[in-house]
Amino acid sequence: MSFSDAELAVVRTAAEREGMASAAWAGRQVMAVAQHTLVPVSRDAGDVLRELVQARVHLRETVAALRAWTAAGSPVTGLPEAAAAGVEAALVAVARVDEATVAVMRERRPRS
Repeated sequence: MSFSDAELAVVRTAAEREGMASAAWAGRQVMAVAQHTLVPVSRDAGDVLRELVQARVHLRETVAALRAWTAAGSPVTGLPEAAAAGVEAALVAVARVDEATVAVMRERRPRS
């Protein structure tokens, strides 16, 4: 199997969530689809999930950059407080994207 970068990010996220290696998780999903115990989501839902994963990655990068910047301080008076508020807002956004991503991924859980 081969995956685009976005697809591989989805696979890795799902595998990590379940404490599995990416290849093992992908193999289990392929078998579940083949045995009709897992119904794949629509293309639109897959696009939404990929977008959520990409947004999550970008938000985490932004949080890391903001933390590094606020740790270094700033010569502009009052800016560290504003940056700290920005970091907190980014952390809230990351948490919301994580929750939304998990909610969409739950729809892909195998059906018994």
